[in-house]
Amino acid sequence: MRKNLFKQNLLILVLAFSVVFPSFASAQTATKAKSPAMNAAENIKADQLKDYLYFVASDEMEGRDTPSRGLDTTAKFIGTMLARWGFKPAGDNGTFFQKIALTRDLIDVDNIKLEVGDQKFVFGEDFFRLGGNATANAPLVFAKDGWFIKSKGIDALNGVDVKGKVVVIYGTGFNRNTLTPFPKGIMPADIAGEKGVDWADPMTNARQKGAVGIILVSPPELQQNWDQVKRFLSRGGLYPEKLRDESAGKVLPTLLVSNKVGETIFAGESGNNNSTTAFDIKKTVNLSAISKSETVMTQNVVALWEGSDPLLKSEMVAIGAHYDHVGMNPNAKSDDKIWNGADDDGSGTVSVLSIAEALAKSSVRPKRSILLVWHCGEEKGLWGSEYFNKFPTVPIDKVITQLNIDMIGRSRKSDDTNPKNKDLTGESEVYVIGSEMMSSKLGEVTKSVNNSFMKLNYDYRYDDPKDTNRFFFRSDHFNYAVNGIPIVFWFDGVHEDYHQPGDEPQKIDYTKMQNIARTIFLTMWELADLKERPKVDKQLPPELTRR
Repeated sequence: MRKNLFKQNLLILVLAFSVVFPSFASAQTATKAKSPAMNAAENIKADQLKDYLYFVASDEMEGRDTPSRGLDTTAKFIGTMLARWGFKPAGDNGTFFQKIALTRDLIDVDNIKLEVGDQKFVFGEDFFRLGGNATANAPLVFAKDGWFIKSKGIDALNGVDVKGKVVVIYGTGFNRNTLTPFPKGIMPADIAGEKGVDWADPMTNARQKGAVGIILVSPPELQQNWDQVKRFLSRGGLYPEKLRDESAGKVLPTLLVSNKVGETIFAGESGNNNSTTAFDIKKTVNLSAISKSETVMTQNVVALWEGSDPLLKSEMVAIGAHYDHVGMNPNAKSDDKIWNGADDDGSGTVSVLSIAEALAKSSVRPKRSILLVWHCGEEKGLWGSEYFNKFPTVPIDKVITQLNIDMIGRSRKSDDTNPKNKDLTGESEVYVIGSEMMSSKLGEVTKSVNNSFMKLNYDYRYDDPKDTNRFFFRSDHFNYAVNGIPIVFWFDGVHEDYHQPGDEPQKIDYTKMQNIARTIFLTMWELADLKERPKVDKQLPPELTRR
């Protein structure tokens, strides 16, 4: 009797402990000593990560631009390894590749021009083409930042007739999607209702009111980096055809002009680019934004590791990284013309690859399936992840969470005084973004797995919706989050070699990378073995719903 009573009391104690400390109880499967998950995680090793990264971030990959020969070679390498390890292809037509058609606009240098009055300007020096494929010879009108937001009584074109005219706009910043950022005091939540009726970006506003062209006077951030602007815009535009806005075929001829052109436009006028109201400019512009186009292909790499549970295996834990970088710059001032992108995001690329290898070597499988996606075009504007979420090759509603790895390979040493490295994490720390924004359970599991295993220093500072760095918008997890899928993003922070030719594999902290990758692997496994998928019990802050 005493023995039985002791067993009953022990059972009650264990149950009570599980109720009082649910986060502790929830993370014991994957991190339990000698568990299959722990054994599998040990197959992720620093030397293995190093070998893969020295290939992916080699000069032979030519910076893995989207699209490029180097990116295609990297995709084939990843696909070859996945096939060798027995992964199920989850791309198009029984392959590991989700093909994406890109339209490249080629500048027709013989048919692109800008004249303001009698003064002619030089393409590639004074102005660049942002879009459109037409000509215009018309009067000018100044339209401030160009926005229309009905609920706030904002219409930059109020008081002027823009029909048949070229609209000149100026903002204090630049947005690749809307030309100028939201007006001062306007938040993403204020941009509600039907586009073109309740609100309109500068392009839409000008087009609907009958304008025939747009000139954007370079804001300070672009003028200060005019050489970089030249590098990207002098070679024409590139975009995924299926991701174009439905009104893209009606894009007005749009030019970005230097301050030199801006001064000519406003010379002798009653107002300038700082005017608070729109006004007619007593000058005529003759512009041409003619281009030619061609189709080129790129791809996401997509694979599936099927789960072991007959019911749960229809659901998936997604894990991903972007395998592209920014390519080469033949006009670079240094001898190094190749941006290798070892940390950004070679570190994530090979971490996901090593996680795949660890899954293949495991003696057992997690209960849910694991979806692995290497995204292209992240550096161009999160193209690959947007494309995958809008045109998924798997049932996207079955993805219970997405774990994003983007830059986990660099660490700041204690004696590093370089101000460019002040926000780089140390050897045993990493920024974790978004884990608690949408799902309490996801945040709980993310913390408890780490606390039960490596006990890395998880820094959550960038969960602040008002983060001025806007890191939540700057990697592929964003497109999963706005698609209703809870996310976690691991990130080591910006550093002196961010988007520079010095981001090379010999500068990577492979021990740190190993430890973070193992922790992510165990987090993935724990989520895959949950009885129920993490509930989405929070809405994204309004500031984080629109780029």
